[in-house]
Amino acid sequence: MQVIIVYSRCFMIKDMFECAVVDPLEMDVLWAMGFRHFGTTFFRYEVQIHHGRPVHVMPLRIDLGRFQPSRSQKRIIRRNKDLDVFFRKAAIDEEKERLFTAHKSRFKENVPDTIYNFFSELPGQVPCPAQECCLFQENILVAAGFFDLGQSAVSSVYTFFDPAPALGRRSLGIYVLLQQLQYAADMGKTYLYPGYAYREPSFYDYKKNFAGLEYYDWTGAWMPLDKTGQTKQ
Repeated sequence: MQVIIVYSRCFMIKDMFECAVVDPLEMDVLWAMGFRHFGTTFFRYEVQIHHGRPVHVMPLRIDLGRFQPSRSQKRIIRRNKDLDVFFRKAAIDEEKERLFTAHKSRFKENVPDTIYNFFSELPGQVPCPAQECCLFQENILVAAGFFDLGQSAVSSVYTFFDPAPALGRRSLGIYVLLQQLQYAADMGKTYLYPGYAYREPSFYDYKKNFAGLEYYDWTGAWMPLDKTGQTKQ
């Protein structure tokens, strides 16, 4: 993998590079350094402006050896037992594009233009091998989550779901992540990286509610994060 890293620091880490081919071992290394990617753009940043104020970014990962679903997560699993779950090579088709268009109606700001804001045109192989977890209700796609495959870890890239109020109690996004956790554990992986959250309260706080959670401290170390979202020194 040959990359060029553009680095600047103004009270933050902001690294970005483009790469179209990354092997699974290299993906493990990048995730362990706090990197994520959308399509072929890889990035990491320590501070972001959210709703007009600076927030501190926390890359997260879940130690699969220490993960057990909570009581509320077990209820989500039971609530969705009637759905059909499929894992397969990640791909984009008209059905997923329609679902993504419905999903993005949930957002009031930073509304994505297209599904390709997050994925390459060949998401199952560019920039790395990736799978999808799809949920169907009576043969209708209601949620899809794409995740990368590393050598010893997996990483959720993006999940989108039907925002219909009738499906709200199902917590489809969390259910997709729970399915990915089980899939990764069955594959013998060590970690699942669920993406970023903020140290401050935000929409992403649901990611802090998983046992075995760790956060990247921006010095190169991963530290425990308890279920209340509090960092442990």
